[in-house]
Amino acid sequence: MGSLFKRYGVFQLLSLALNTIITKIFFSKARLIRLPVDVRGKKFISFNKGFTTGKGCRFEAYPIDGKSKVLLFGTNIQVNDHVHITAMSSVVLGNNVLIASNVYISDSTHGSYAGDAADSDPLSIPKDRLYSVNSVTIGDNVWLGEKVSVLPGVTIGSGTIVGANAVVTKSLPANVIAVGIPAKPIKKYNFKTQRWEII
Repeated sequence: MGSLFKRYGVFQLLSLALNTIITKIFFSKARLIRLPVDVRGKKFISFNKGFTTGKGCRFEAYPIDGKSKVLLFGTNIQVNDHVHITAMSSVVLGNNVLIASNVYISDSTHGSYAGDAADSDPLSIPKDRLYSVNSVTIGDNVWLGEKVSVLPGVTIGSGTIVGANAVVTKSLPANVIAVGIPAKPIKKYNFKTQRWEII
């Protein structure tokens, strides 16, 4: 108990106790959800064993069909402060995913901007544009760094690390380190040498 006081202090320990009680009442499978948290469409979200969050997270699920679970968390996921995840079609996170603070993940956008006949008119009101929706999948053991954005239609392979401030606009293979805007792999893990090697 003494080490907990040294690590957290009295007020943080009280907050931790309150958060633990609320987690067990409202999110029985989760390990710890820190308040404040904003959960919209809870019945369309699957929280799983070992799920842990920081403060100020926002999880939203608005299924297109109005009935399916569209935001699915694997086991042992750790989400840090101010993470925002939105799902309309399907956002699936694998097991043991680590998400740093201020990360944004979404399978949907207001409007279409692909350069085809479905493009949204820039004179239209952005919030009134038809949603463009495309599923997102994040594999096991993925680590998303601080302020990463993961956009619709992306798959991130298992074991991949995405560096801070990256914007993931296209799918990434397994076991790479990707950085930049847009995010591109710069290293790949070599299982024979057991080293991250420059691509």
